[in-house]
Amino acid sequence: MAIDTWIIYLMAVLALSVTPGPNSLLVLSHGATHGHRHTRWTVFGGAVGFFLVITIAMLGLGALLETSGNLLKTMKWLGGLYLVWLGIQTWRTPLAPILEASNACKTDRLRSFHQGLLAAAFNPKVILFFSAFLPQFADPNSSLIHQWMVMVLTFVITEATVEYGLAMLANRVRPWLNRNGKRLNQYCGCLFAVMGTALPLTK
Repeated sequence: MAIDTWIIYLMAVLALSVTPGPNSLLVLSHGATHGHRHTRWTVFGGAVGFFLVITIAMLGLGALLETSGNLLKTMKWLGGLYLVWLGIQTWRTPLAPILEASNACKTDRLRSFHQGLLAAAFNPKVILFFSAFLPQFADPNSSLIHQWMVMVLTFVITEATVEYGLAMLANRVRPWLNRNGKRLNQYCGCLFAVMGTALPLTK
């Protein structure tokens, strides 16, 4: 990938990463509840999810989803139901003391990883977006594999950095969170539920 094309791609990825979405809300909620060290597992799960989404988009599943209305509808409903479930779980999560990663049990780490993974990968709108977004930066005269490596690494590293920054921000405002953390979880839970409800209704 040419350096000027990569710079434009990086700027687009930065703009996309700072746009509020399911993963950023999840990371912010986990950072407030568990601390930024434990939230690394949520960020890691999201990174793996986005890696899979970009790979699928590059393989052409986006074109399949656009032409198969039933498949798209099914994925929208499944993704929407998961977001609603995640919203309910986030709403019900009590404000707990911020934990260090070494004190978090393995089960909690795996749960956070799975939540980050599913929030990133279980969204057909993301697959469709990348299917339309990535070809704009692809050079048909160059190796598609090499371009895929550059694009997927650029996006995953940028997104993970932004998400971890959100987790650290949530950790730094702990005094405010001690007073309003439950409200933050409820707010994030409502947003998850709204996104989950709206997702199956979008065209």
